[in-house]
Amino acid sequence: MASSSSLPPSAYNPRRHVGVHAERVSDVASTDFPGHYPGEDHSWSLARFKESLQVVVKRLSQRSIEFDLVGVDASIANAFRRIMLAEVPTLAIEDVFVWNNTSVIQDEVLSHRLGLVPLNVDPSLFDVRLPGDIPYDRNTLVFQLDVECRREKGVIVNEYVKSGDLKWVPQGEQESVFGDNIPAATNKDIVLAKLRPGQVINMELHAIKGFSKEHAKWSPVATATYRLHPLVVLNPSKPVPPQLAKKFASCFSQGVIKVGPAGEVTVDDRHLRKETMSREVLRHKEFEGCVELKRIRDWFIFSVESESAYTPEALFPEAIKVMRGKIGAIRSAAEALLADAQDLANGVVAADADADGDGDVEMDS
Repeated sequence: MASSSSLPPSAYNPRRHVGVHAERVSDVASTDFPGHYPGEDHSWSLARFKESLQVVVKRLSQRSIEFDLVGVDASIANAFRRIMLAEVPTLAIEDVFVWNNTSVIQDEVLSHRLGLVPLNVDPSLFDVRLPGDIPYDRNTLVFQLDVECRREKGVIVNEYVKSGDLKWVPQGEQESVFGDNIPAATNKDIVLAKLRPGQVINMELHAIKGFSKEHAKWSPVATATYRLHPLVVLNPSKPVPPQLAKKFASCFSQGVIKVGPAGEVTVDDRHLRKETMSREVLRHKEFEGCVELKRIRDWFIFSVESESAYTPEALFPEAIKVMRGKIGAIRSAAEALLADAQDLANGVVAADADADGDGDVEMDS
């Protein structure tokens, strides 16, 4: 089927499509070696990869970003998503020392709530504190939480304990390192507990660097998701009847289908990414054969919400750094295995050369 859409011509390559049908999806599986097909030369080329790879930011706000990642296999896109969720480091409260808590909320519950408060601290300034390590200014951040609820002139003061009540206590050289960037919660209005007059909360909190794969409190994101770019392909050999054009347009997300003055139907690429693929159009027999619904298998629309010290646009580069580190570790391990195999082979050759006719091998004294 052809289309009046103005997407790049490569978007209509059937090899890139996942079919969306009324009761199923088709062509969901890639090849055993993504991007390679029998009888064709698909040897890897850096120039070809650069030509097909695209990263385009579509929307950016203070706490969220939407960007397109085009030209990679789903395994790579999903690896980046999982790294952003679980392996980009942040700081979170780990140790809570309760000096006094007369509120109705239990120590354990309040400690758990405190651990989930995101902090605006750059993790690169800190080392990971391993079990048994001594806390010091390069691996531990100290906060004080000291709130007392009281009644003043008939008004209740400090009824709510909020994340903004966390007070940073500088240790060692931290004051000169942070300067005017005072460590605090990213959102100072998170309610931690409610107090009544006479109730007190007094705690010392230690925040350390960690990873979300160990506990969700270290997650740098509120969410990191992707979806495949939708594709609506009209069939020019069976156009939508003009009298049904508005009904046809109502089967899609708003703005995806444009209806002309004479009832002609076209796809608006500017709003195509909004399509939810509800498949409503496939329920109507009068539109059978008029349209095909697809998704582009290597065009990923990422939506990421930051809830940490990272700006939204910094999260994907951080994930790339982690990925490069993993690849570097695998490469080093492979090179070590290769070196061991070569040493072993050289040792066998030397042993054979030293063997006499009886099969005995002379050993060095």
